Amino acid sequence: MGANWFIAFPMQVRNLHLRPAPPPRVRVFGSSDLHLTLGFLGAVQESDARNAWDRIGDFASFREVKGSFSGVEPLGHPRKPSAIAAIVDTGRDALSEMIAEARDPLLRAAGAPEDRRPPLPHMTLARIQRRARAIERREALRWAQAIDLRDVVFTASALALYTWAADRQERLFQIIERHDFDS
Repeated sequence: MGANWFIAFPMQVRNLHLRPAPPPRVRVFGSSDLHLTLGFLGAVQESDARNAWDRIGDFASFREVKGSFSGVEPLGHPRKPSAIAAIVDTGRDALSEMIAEARDPLLRAAGAPEDRRPPLPHMTLARIQRRARAIERREALRWAQAIDLRDVVFTASALALYTWAADRQERLFQIIERHDFDS
């Protein structure tokens, strides 16, 4: 299976403490893996991902966003969610605007499938493993409901082209290219 590619805002997050420890079959993202996806390119060739990345300068709306989160929601299939995500509260409009402007042209530039969903600015905190049994999935969702994000704040001050990390036991993703916004 080939690596997936995506363009995302690397997240600088303060005051995030996921306690208690997650239950079995939940993989918590490390701080270097926290991001907010602008566009998921999928298993395209590296040259196609770079074609999309080369278009980043075409969008005037990209800017730094500081914000907070409203809470945690399970995402994915309604009966079998795969992601546990922090939903953006403060900063949602600015991030939604940037995603709405750039996602479709970037996906087209990479030859990736269109994404018809409305923008949903969120930061995945953890993934429930595919092998999780129903009881483990319920435990993961109970754990997610207990996550307190009241004091958590973020800054999104760049965009990056990501792919899978070479050693996915150490970290999940690696940044291939990065574009910092002018302050």
